[in-house]
Amino acid sequence: MHSFTYQVPTEVVFGADTHLQAAQYVKKYGGSRVLVIYGGGSAVRSGLLDRVCGGLRDDGLTVETLGGVQPNPRVALVREGVQKALAMEADFILAVGGGSVIDTAKAVAHGAANPNLDVWNDIWLQPANLKKSMAVGAVLTIPAAGSETSDSAVLTDGDSGMKRGLNTQLNRPVFAILDPKLPATLPAFQLGCGVTDIMMHTLDRYFNPDMDNQLTDEIAEALLRVVIDNGLKVLSDPENQQAMSEILWAGSLSHNGLTGLGGRKDFAPHQLGHALGGMFDKAHGATLAAIWGAWARYTCKGDANVGRFARYARNVWHMDGGTMGDMELALGGIAATESYFQALGMPTCLEELVGRVLDGETLAELAHQCSYGGTRTIGTFMVLSQEDMLAIYTAANERRKLSFEQ
Repeated sequence: MHSFTYQVPTEVVFGADTHLQAAQYVKKYGGSRVLVIYGGGSAVRSGLLDRVCGGLRDDGLTVETLGGVQPNPRVALVREGVQKALAMEADFILAVGGGSVIDTAKAVAHGAANPNLDVWNDIWLQPANLKKSMAVGAVLTIPAAGSETSDSAVLTDGDSGMKRGLNTQLNRPVFAILDPKLPATLPAFQLGCGVTDIMMHTLDRYFNPDMDNQLTDEIAEALLRVVIDNGLKVLSDPENQQAMSEILWAGSLSHNGLTGLGGRKDFAPHQLGHALGGMFDKAHGATLAAIWGAWARYTCKGDANVGRFARYARNVWHMDGGTMGDMELALGGIAATESYFQALGMPTCLEELVGRVLDGETLAELAHQCSYGGTRTIGTFMVLSQEDMLAIYTAANERRKLSFEQ
């Protein structure tokens, strides 16, 4: 086990109707002038935005709002939010939504606390410049990104098409409200993307070169089993609060660092997915499902890596090795994961993600963008060069018949 420092300062407020306590927690953390950030019309149509903002105002807080956050949140709206926060002299940013909304709120907080810095050019591309931020809270509506407790945020620059992540302790919200009633109105595709994203946040930690983390590995395997058990339940019945509660809590735990402590996290599939999301503006969970199987088969090389995938098949998918060797088990676990993604309504290749088979020039451009023009490698489970990235995109390009059906 490698050395680590673990600190998650976010106060989690879990339970039905806890969104009605938002004002209490904003005030607890010093907020008096609140910029509320939300996404599309669902928060408005459901009445959630009115209930949250009404509660804030009833408690004597000044409130303004900024809507219009899209999946793959854009820098342009963040810049608009920074100016609005400065004009109203905001001292608290409250996100009402899913990961894209929370990431936007984090970025607005960074920009408003550092008005002399441009959010994209001076912070996202030069993170060493970020020394301070504002308090952010979250009312979570979509179990997926885990941004409500994580140290990460992701933005897309609309001009360049680049999608980049930023990791810093300053990204941690001061509180997160997890109300299992709120996701009940989500479309099935959005829930499927969310369940996929939750799984991937742990898979990208579990598949790493450090194999001596017994407790961390077993926490990761348990979380994956719980998500697999409950993911299809929330798709078939979003009002199943027991299943939704498990998914909500798993989403927060999956991306707060817990399931990878003591290991060197990989996150290569996330990087490969970010390039896809930036180029084609596709939902994050869908990009991850589309690339993961190709990444897994490509990295399933060498005794240690094959053994890791075989353990995953046994401990997560309950596959009995019997007379099978580790490679057969490993490939069975990979195929089982892809079959599950399909059951969630996710694509498992680029053809399904984009709607066509990509040409060689496009695949090469994806690898170029993912490698930052050949200036970086990605991953730790297997360190991937630009050539490796191209090979994985190529392997993921077309539909393939799965060798295992769950």
